[in-house]
Amino acid sequence: MNMKTRVIIKKLSNPRVRRRLKIGLSVYGILIMLGLMFKVVYDIGYFNAQSLKNDKNAELAITHPVLTMESAQRIVSGALKEDPTNPKTIVTQIINNNQKLAIIIIESNKLKRIAWIIDMRLFFTGDLFNNEGYNLTEGIERQYNINRGDH
Repeated sequence: MNMKTRVIIKKLSNPRVRRRLKIGLSVYGILIMLGLMFKVVYDIGYFNAQSLKNDKNAELAITHPVLTMESAQRIVSGALKEDPTNPKTIVTQIINNNQKLAIIIIESNKLKRIAWIIDMRLFFTGDLFNNEGYNLTEGIERQYNINRGDH
């Protein structure tokens, strides 16, 4: 064993072998460092992407949005192009708080009317008929004792 060690040391003392060994070990070390660097960069990017995905999932509404008087007033004021701080048309009551089709009572110039908000963003005050031809607006006006003035 002692003899083999001396032979290896003698071969390594040769300048050509020493230079080739330095080059080989340097290349090997550089490859290891690049591999580690790419791994770290990949892990950071993957972590950021997962964080972004989790943030987007957290932003999604878990519960169904509820129409409040304030949000209904904003929708009505926006649709009628009124000043939201001093609207002429006021939401007085929310009859049916359905996110697809909400029924509200609005008042303008002391005249009450039935209005509809669709998908929490579209607003209209016309008559709405169901698939059997029944006028839903008229039925709700009778139910809530609202005089059907000129629309």
